[in-house]
Order: sequence, then structure tokens, then C-alpha cells
Amino acid sequence: MLSFQEQIISDLLEDVNGGLVVLSSGLPISPILVSLIPLLPSHLTPLLLSVPDSLLPSLSPLSPLSISFDLPSHQRASLYTSGRPLILSPRILIADLLTSRCLPSSISALFLFNAHRLSDTSTESFIARLLRQTSPHNHLVPIFAFSDSPHGMVSGFAKAERLMKCLYVKRLHLWPRFHVLVSSDLETDPPEVVDIRIPMSPAMKGIQVAILEAMDACLKELRRTNKVDVEDLTVEKGLFKSFDEIVRRQLDPIWHTLGKKTKQLVSDLRTLRKLLDYLIRYDAVTYLKYLDTLRVSEGVRSMWIFANSSHKIFELAKRRVYQVVRADGSKVGLDNKATPTKKRRVTSDNKKGKEIASSSNKEIGGIVLEEVLEEPPKWKVLRELLEEIEEERSKGTKVMEEIMPREDPDSTDIVLVTCKDERSCLQLEDCILKGPQQAMRGEWEKYLLGKIELQSVFKRSKTKPKEPKGFGVIDGGIVTKKVPNESTEPNTINILENKALLAAASKISKSTIKEVETEIEATEISKPKKGRGKGKYKKNPVPDCNPQSSGVQIEEPQGQSHDLFTGASASSVVQIEEKSHSESHKSTSGGLANAKPLPPVQFYALDRDRRILEEWKPSVVIVYHPDMTFVREIEIYKAENPNRKLKVYFLFYEDSTEVQKFDASICRENSAFESLIRQKSLMMIPVDQNGRCLGPATQSTEPDSVLSNSMTRKAGGRKPLEKEVQVIVDMREFMSSLPNVLHLKGMKVIPVTLEVGDYILSPLICVERKSIGDLYQSFASGRLYHQVETMVRYYKIPVLLIEFSQDKSFSFQSASEIGDDVSPTNIISKLSLLVMHFPRLRLVWSRSLHATADIFLSLKSNQDEPDENKAMRVGVPSEDGVIENDVRAENYNTSAIEFLRRLPGVTDSNYRALMDCCNNLAELALLPVEKLAELMGSQKAARTLKEFLDAKCPTMV
Repeated sequence: MLSFQEQIISDLLEDVNGGLVVLSSGLPISPILVSLIPLLPSHLTPLLLSVPDSLLPSLSPLSPLSISFDLPSHQRASLYTSGRPLILSPRILIADLLTSRCLPSSISALFLFNAHRLSDTSTESFIARLLRQTSPHNHLVPIFAFSDSPHGMVSGFAKAERLMKCLYVKRLHLWPRFHVLVSSDLETDPPEVVDIRIPMSPAMKGIQVAILEAMDACLKELRRTNKVDVEDLTVEKGLFKSFDEIVRRQLDPIWHTLGKKTKQLVSDLRTLRKLLDYLIRYDAVTYLKYLDTLRVSEGVRSMWIFANSSHKIFELAKRRVYQVVRADGSKVGLDNKATPTKKRRVTSDNKKGKEIASSSNKEIGGIVLEEVLEEPPKWKVLRELLEEIEEERSKGTKVMEEIMPREDPDSTDIVLVTCKDERSCLQLEDCILKGPQQAMRGEWEKYLLGKIELQSVFKRSKTKPKEPKGFGVIDGGIVTKKVPNESTEPNTINILENKALLAAASKISKSTIKEVETEIEATEISKPKKGRGKGKYKKNPVPDCNPQSSGVQIEEPQGQSHDLFTGASASSVVQIEEKSHSESHKSTSGGLANAKPLPPVQFYALDRDRRILEEWKPSVVIVYHPDMTFVREIEIYKAENPNRKLKVYFLFYEDSTEVQKFDASICRENSAFESLIRQKSLMMIPVDQNGRCLGPATQSTEPDSVLSNSMTRKAGGRKPLEKEVQVIVDMREFMSSLPNVLHLKGMKVIPVTLEVGDYILSPLICVERKSIGDLYQSFASGRLYHQVETMVRYYKIPVLLIEFSQDKSFSFQSASEIGDDVSPTNIISKLSLLVMHFPRLRLVWSRSLHATADIFLSLKSNQDEPDENKAMRVGVPSEDGVIENDVRAENYNTSAIEFLRRLPGVTDSNYRALMDCCNNLAELALLPVEKLAELMGSQKAARTLKEFLDAKCPTMV
């Protein structure tokens, strides 16, 4: 354990309330837990809530038990007193605390993770409040909360202070990368770092500039709306995934009032951010395929597509894969987009469909398709690095073995290559095994084969309006019509180019079918013993490439930690392929010409939470896609294993958004910690005389003096005994925050499993709660109809509660969008039909969670408290199949009643009189009009019903 981790444990144990720990992204939490939990009282049970999957393997020394709802309640109650660490969800713990299955006196500590995601209405804060209110005075349960996302702790006003009050902790522990103890631990024996800056190709540079121009134009238009914070709208912040959340969070309260243009701008910014990320992540063919998909899926809806810079994006992306030239050798491309039609004239032979194709080009209609298949510049550098590593090892291994044994026998010769996702890992593996050109050709053939399917989709979805709709962003301005040169209608060149692509795809498709048939036959004959198994694998040699200089700039460190480590962190990775350990240590030189031996290579994807450095113990790490979190993981690994030699290569595209995003992530984290340091110096956490944190201020009642003055004429001013307000809550509702708010308002929450309704306020009132998203889904699935039907059947006052979010507008849609006609897709029409079908159903509209709690208090006034046992039995059949308290089902034929109420002239005011007079529908049909008029109270209604019952059914001749 490192010294700064020991200091964190010491700081946490000083305060009996616990504490909130905020670490730099990538600094591990598991060593702190493994060392802290054994220091707690051994006879009490530590509880760990919502443990991330990345932490579970590292907690194995503690031998924790996982608890789920499948475990019976009495077994859970016994485990709470076992003294063994328990991993469970907040929903399980809050139910067991409310039902006294789990007693605070048996808990040694409560551990919370991802504290930046908590709030004052979350279930975790509900648990913390219950532990403080029900704990004995001689035993205080400490709460330890952890977060490795400092920028998530500064979102909103004083979030850290509010969170500490909700968790009843009074100490905030900040551990940034620039902390003195952290820096000294990580920089004592840093790994050897090589920073490789690779120049992008001219086409990649052009695409990057064009995307940034389109993004800047969209941001300018979004600023003109005056509905978002201008300071947050910068291109630098637009590189992060959280940028979409920031913009959407600001616009959510007025989202329904925004026009289509503003909503599309938000979507376009997300698309452009992906285009920037994919440019440096994927190869040229994959990138072009993604652009073609965008052209088909978004079409005229997107605004960035009609920008001047968007033409450069599509054209340059196409040039990286293939070029279009005329038969005379003149080029057709970016500069020729406005060439007059007469210069694109083709010969009569070509008009008849004559095709000329070869392995290097495809010609049709006077258009020649020349394959370019530009390789990503990083591919060549990666292979050269692997060859160089193996060459250095082969030279120095024999000498070192003769002089001295290996310093660390646990270390391996594995070269770990980390990428952002699994697709990149698989593609790099293909590049290493087959060579760059062969890998690109494989992607090119997949692209051509997919072109046929994409073309069919385009034809099906293509529409040709007389006038183009939508908007276009042109140099920061908006035009209501598309630019003539940017029309989506294909010109002559585009038609011929598309035909050439389809012709090439058709030729490849035929050859692919033959290859697949041959492979199937060979597979059936050979039947290999095993495919991709577990463990690591060795790499086969690849054909040598042009050994010319790749324009790589290498900067070697001089005994100190590289600048990349001044503010970086670690992200977990996932294994892509595995083989046995014995195979992984074999370097091979294959049978291909000019092949060079390669070291054992292992690829991992950074988008999975799994720490693998300690598992694989690599001697060389190549960070193909630099990530701040993974950099911290490398630092921790080297600091914990100072005797192991570790060399790290960072591959950056020079002057790219990749470098800008990496640097911005470090600056963003440092600025977040600086903000937290300022908040810590100013925050005020209330405590009592014993040093216990008092937490947030709850809803206060009237002072006793006011009550006594108002009651002086009654019993000498004695305060009457207050009735305990109870609410029965379905267990599934604890996924929401409403039970927490109800308890905060002073109500007693009773968790049970309900068959009918979500909340039982009284023996008469049953409430079905729906959030806005749940309401739409319930209408779409038809579940809401069944839920309302059961409530109407068993309760006198069924209530449908529609709860809005506090941060959003209190309306479904703007008034201008509400029409007069009933529409089957409109939410207002659906609600109207639901109320008409169930007249006794009551709709309650709530603006927020706190408003719902106030509404419940109002509804419960002058009502009896609900019975827990009766509420649980409602709607549940007994062993004999009889449903208790189903009065309507016992005394009446429910189906006949529903049929009667749908007859013409029958209303809510007269159907009961008809039921009392007639035993069945057959007797009703025999009653005369005079008797019906007497029962129904209207001569007109009686004639209407009689004419309907006596009408003859038409027959077909």
C-alpha cells in the first residue's frame, strides 16, 4: 500500500461520522477498502452498497457476500448479524431497515460508491437518515462515501456541501493528482515514457478542420437562441461526452417550447463530436461507411450536412478510400463539384452499360474508380514499435541471462496494447496478423458488399419533395433552403460513381460466395479441436512494409516522470483474445517473405471497467488511444511494483483533437479540484454537542408556543396527541425518490408487495404513480388500462398520479401543439379516453416530488390509516381461487355491468336503477318503454335504448 492510501485510511478513522473521499480519476479505491474494513469492529457487519463491477475482483480478500431479493427475508436478517462484509443494493437495505430486519446496532460502517451520482432525494440519503434517526446513542454508524469523478462533484450549486449534509458526514477529503503525497509516491520511480507524435495525413487534417468549422457554426447558432449558458458553449468542451448532457440539462425545462431548429442543433453537435472521435479512432473505410450511414439516416433533417464545410468532410473521406477520375485522366472531386454538365458527357457505349473492371480500378460510363485505401498513420508506427521491441529483446536477453537472473520472476514479456473499444482492438489484431494493406482490403470489400444493401435502404427511404425542407448552417448563419451546389439529388458524376461502386461490389460478391463455400467445406473436414480459448496468444509475423521514415517524433524522458503523468488517470480494459501462458511467450518469424519476429502482444479495450496490469504484468505498454484514467492506472502499477521494469509508449496524432482532448481532460479535473478546495474552505456543516452531523434541515412544524396559544380554551392548552401518518408503498416504488421525500415530510413508510396500486393512502384511496416517461410506455403497452381497471374494481377512490420532474416544464406540450380532434397518438387524447372509460378515476397532477408529498398529506386528511395486511391481500387470490374483498365480483356480474353501461341512453345516473329492477339483460330487453322511462328518468333515453334493443339485424341475401 502506498503512503497516501495509508493517510486516507488514517483520516477516515479520525471522525466517527465517516467522511467523503474524492480521488483523482484512476486512483484505486480497492486497496483502501481492503485495509480499512478489517480495522472496524469485527463483531459488526460492514455494508457495501452498489459496488462497481471493477471493484468486485479486488475485494476477494474480504470474502464478501452478495445479497439479492431472491434470498428469503429471515436469511437476510441473520446475515446482518454475521459480521461478514455484505454487498447489496440500496433498495434491499432500505426495505430491511424500514421493516427492522436490519438493525443499525449490528452495522459497523456503510460504504457508498460513485458519490457524485447521489442527491438529497436518492435512496442512499434515505438510508443515511434512517441510520442516524434509529441508531442508539452509544453507537454511531460511520458512512464512508467515495468518488473518482471530481468534475461530477462540482456540477450544480454547492453539490459537495449538500451531499455531505444528506449523508451526515462533516469531513471532505480531497486527493488530487497534484497532492504532495500522491505526487511523491507516483514520481519516486516512474516508468520510462516515450511520447510519439505522429503527423496526420493531409486528408485527415482537412476533415478535422471542416468538422471544427461545422461545430463552431452550430455553436454560434445555438448562442443566438439566448437559451443556454454561453460560457459552456465552446469547441473545447464540445469534445467531451458530457457536453451533450450540459446543453440538454439547460434546455430540458423549456424543451417542449423549442423549435425544430434548436433541437436539431443539439443533435448535430453530438453527431459532430462523434465524427471527430471516429476520425482518429477508425480506419478510412470504416469512417466513410459511417458517413454514408449518416447521409441516409439523417438526410435533410440535419443542419450541419448543408454547411459549406460538410462537403469537404464527405469529399475528403471519400478521397482517403478511392478517387474518381475521367477516362481521359482528369480528376473529379472537391474542386470539380460545380463543373458544367457538358464536361461530364459520356460515350454512347458507356451509356449502354459497358463495364471495365480490374483489380486496381473500376471503370463505368467514362468514370474510373481508383482505389486509394489510405492506412491510418498509427498502424505503421505500431508495427515498427513491435519489431523494434522484439529486436532489442533478442539482442539483450542472452547477455542479461548470463550476467544476472531476472529481477522480478513474476513479470512477463507481454506487450500490452490498449485501445478505446473492442472494434479497434480486433482491427489492430487483424492489421498485425495480415498486414495493413490486407486489413484495409478486407474493410474495403466489406464496404463494397454493404454498398448494395445501403443503396436499397436509400431507395426505400428516399423522398423527393417539390421544395427542400429543413435548414442549413452556412458559416454560422441559417438558410431556409439548401445551397444549389449541395443538393442531395445525385448529379451525373454521382450516378456513374455509384454504378461503378455497385459493379465492383457485384464482382466481389460473387467471389466471396465461392470463398465462403470453400471455407465451410474445409471447416467440416478439418474440425479443429478448439478455437479461441482462454489465456493469451502469440502473434504471427506480418509482411514487411516500406522501411522509409514515418515522420515520427520521439522524445525520451531523462530520469523523471513524463509530463503526461502530471495529471492523468487509469481506466480499466477488457481482454479481447486469450490463449495459454506458454504460447504467449513465444515470438515467431513466420513463413511470409521479409517477415520479422514480433513479441507476444495482448490487446485490451479501455471501455470496460477491469484492471489488468496486475493480472498480466506487462513489461511494455503501448497506449494506442491515450486516456487520462489509464495513465493513472499505469502510474499506480509502477509505484506498487518499483522493481518491475516498465516502458510506456504513447501514440498521439500531432496537432489533433486527440491531444487537445487529453490535455483538456487534465485541466478540467484540476480545475474541478480547485473549485472543491474553495468550497471546502467556505462550507458549513451543522453538528451537535457530541460532534454528530445534524444533516439537512427537515420540514419543521409549528412551535409549541403557537400551538399552546391557539389551544388555551381547550383542556388548559394541552397539546393533543398527534396521529401517526402512514403510507403503504409497493416495493418496486423504492427505485424512485418519492418514498424518501414522504419520510422526510414525517410520514411512516411501510414497504410491502402490492398487487394493486403503488401507494395506499387510506382504505379507500389507492394511487398509481406514473412519471412522464413511464406514462408514455404504459399507454403504448396497454399496461395502464389493466392497472386502472384493477384499482377501480377494489377501491372507491382510484387515483392516477402524473408526476413531472422539478427541473422540467409542468406541461406535456406547448399550447400551440394541442389540437381539437382526438388523435390516437396524442397523450392528451389518450388521457381523455381513459377518464371517459373509467368515470371514477381521478387524475392528480404533481409538479415535483415534494409537491406529491404535500398532495398525499392533503388526500389523507379526514381519512383512516390504511391496513398493511388488508392492502397486501387486495387482488391476491386465496388457495381456493377466491379474491378477498372483491365485492363487485361476488354480488354482480362484472362483464354484464360493463356491457350495460355501454348501451345507448344508459348513463352513470341511471344504470344502477336498471340493475335493481332487472335480474339480467334478457329481462331488460322485455321491459316496455314506459317502464324504461320511469327507471331512466328520461323518455328520450328510454326510446333510444328500446330502439337499439328491438332493432333488426341486417341479413345478407
